[in-house]
Amino acid sequence: MSIYSAAEPSTTAPAHRIHEAVVTVLDARGEPLAGAEVTVEQTRHAFGFGNIGFDFIGLANGEGNEADERLAELYTGVFNTATLPFYWGRFEPRRGEPDTARLQRTARWFRDRSVALKGHPLVWHTVQPDWLLGLPLDEVERLQRERIRRDVHDFDGLIDTWDAINEVVIMPVFDNGDNAITPLARAKGRIAMIRMAFEEARAANPNVKLLLNDFDLSTAYECLIEGVLEAGIPIDAIGLQTHMHQGYWGEGAVLATVDRFARYGLPLHLTETSLVSGHLMPADIVDLNDYQIPEWPSTPEGEERQADELVRHYRSLVAHPSVEAITYWGLTDADAWLCAPIGLVRADGTPKPSYEALRRLIADEWWLSPTTTIADENGRVAVSGFSGDYLVRVGDAATPITIDRTTDRIQISIPSNN
Repeated sequence: MSIYSAAEPSTTAPAHRIHEAVVTVLDARGEPLAGAEVTVEQTRHAFGFGNIGFDFIGLANGEGNEADERLAELYTGVFNTATLPFYWGRFEPRRGEPDTARLQRTARWFRDRSVALKGHPLVWHTVQPDWLLGLPLDEVERLQRERIRRDVHDFDGLIDTWDAINEVVIMPVFDNGDNAITPLARAKGRIAMIRMAFEEARAANPNVKLLLNDFDLSTAYECLIEGVLEAGIPIDAIGLQTHMHQGYWGEGAVLATVDRFARYGLPLHLTETSLVSGHLMPADIVDLNDYQIPEWPSTPEGEERQADELVRHYRSLVAHPSVEAITYWGLTDADAWLCAPIGLVRADGTPKPSYEALRRLIADEWWLSPTTTIADENGRVAVSGFSGDYLVRVGDAATPITIDRTTDRIQISIPSNN
């Protein structure tokens, strides 16, 4: 009897994301369960399909309502990774009173729903606490180091991935408002700031995964990355921000950018992605923050455009072997960044075409639905699907397995009552 393939990958799925494994099911004595009915179902993608989790802090802390619950169902129907906010000025507006307990409850809420977490960010010059202003630079540095160690330690086991430092290219020359971190960066230099962030985070959690993240995707960022690597500072992944309020860049431009950063041989995370479903921001705006208007409505034409562009964007990025994760910057238009209609859900809670398009792509086309087949005479079935976690069911027994490029043969034992 030949091995029966439990699933055929989608013809549109990138080949390097699809992996095969031969699963052998054995009884309690170690004998093959020939002819056993075996069901394989996917439970999680290895690829990070993320979104911000800011909207669910209240719900996770018992302050939500039915609308929040419905929004949460939409979230978990597509996304497996959430970014939580650790902007220092909001996280600790009064010195010595961080919002640790609320964010820990939020992290546990997501973890209970099988959503992985990332903290954003540990070091940034924007959204800083006012109580840092006027302090000597050595005191600012001491407090910043303590803040990194404290928060990484307090969330060890809940959040093990962090944007260690954010937007360092502009950090020493930032001039849009007073903050205590820009003068520190000017005095220490960019690479020293990055070293501080990475070393303090790893001291608090040696297993932490740390990203260098920036919106400036020019050669200045490339030069900075090269300097960091030459300085011996280990980067776990490079973060690339791609807010496209002025229009979709197109697959060619996006992939050309990705290729430039892929040459460092590190995983790439598209950490902040957005596409509008209304009118586009004028092309002459240099700083996206300079365009904030009272009303920026989503339109039917814009929503159709957003859905088409979103699918094109995700297909092209998932097809690139260096891309490990994509985080969309907002599930809903309610309280969206810069009041832009970038959400996949309207402010009234109804899904836009972009939500349904992305759900079909991630949860249908790129997903192995429960598939039942019969094991051959050696108790074997073949599984082919996206890298990720799966359940193998035989009778009442369910065994979790992981399929990726490192696994090609898996043995599982089934209890005797099956």
